[in-house]
Amino acid sequence: MWKRMVAACAVLVIAGFAVTAQAQQKLFVYTSMKESMIGELAKAFAKKYPEIKLDYQSAGAGKLMAKIAAERESGKLLADVLWTSEVPDFYQLKAQGMLLPYVPAEIKALLNPLPEYDGSFTAVRLGTLGIAYNTRLVKEPPKTWADLQKPAFKGAYGIANPGLSGTAFMSVALLEKTFGWKYFEALRANGAKMGKGSGQVVDDTASGDLIASLAVDYITLDKIDKGATLALVFPPEMLVIPSPITIFKGSPNAEAAKKFVDFVLSRDGQTIIANEGTLPVRSDVKVPEKYKLPTVEDAMKRAMKVDYPQMMAGKEATIKKFTDIMQK
Repeated sequence: MWKRMVAACAVLVIAGFAVTAQAQQKLFVYTSMKESMIGELAKAFAKKYPEIKLDYQSAGAGKLMAKIAAERESGKLLADVLWTSEVPDFYQLKAQGMLLPYVPAEIKALLNPLPEYDGSFTAVRLGTLGIAYNTRLVKEPPKTWADLQKPAFKGAYGIANPGLSGTAFMSVALLEKTFGWKYFEALRANGAKMGKGSGQVVDDTASGDLIASLAVDYITLDKIDKGATLALVFPPEMLVIPSPITIFKGSPNAEAAKKFVDFVLSRDGQTIIANEGTLPVRSDVKVPEKYKLPTVEDAMKRAMKVDYPQMMAGKEATIKKFTDIMQK
């Protein structure tokens, strides 16, 4: 009897240590995703994996990359996972040997927009950019990118500064590759303006300071939800920018990080993302109809073609050329 009691106590002590070890699992995510999206994902993840304590820092991709560089310099990287929309950053980190390749458990259910995929990073959502316009001030909505050169938009179309916004940089680079610099020269001749951030040009469109702008999907749709007199249209050639996720090599929490990657790419995680007004990477998850977004398959079919390493190599020259044109 005594031996059985001692054995039972030993089992309880061991189990207690196991529970404590589980409770001590941690995960730190750096992300540029909006607070409502990452917040909902964090809550759902905590419910599924209560043994993992998830913390995150939400900031612009540029600030996060600067933070990562500073942490590397100090010899201690705090983040386990990075998730932003600046695709060139991921190629840069991969070239520096900083990423832990991981192919998600449900890879066969995902639509992959990234060329030469090897698991170093995986697209979690497809950000789309179109033309936001003020429905009070625009009588005939634009249908093509060239429509913005018409007299109706003279002096009242805005594009965020690609030196301040990574999304704007990628958009400018894609439009230039598709239509050439003559496209931007024609826009400028029609009085197009360079704004600051991606959110600011949409704000200016909602207020009437501009009547149209190059706009990120969820930024615009958030404002429409709140009553802004805006609409968003997508020309035939679409700006589609993936938001990749990756795990840092050497992370002490790699197993927890893999669970998080798998979760955001699961149907549950992708449904949360779709409900935020942006495209998931699963065809079995639909975006609510109120957002009037194209399907994932349609967006990928219409997406402007991109060479990310080439884009990254020409970043400074692209920003300078665009700035020179828009400041004439």
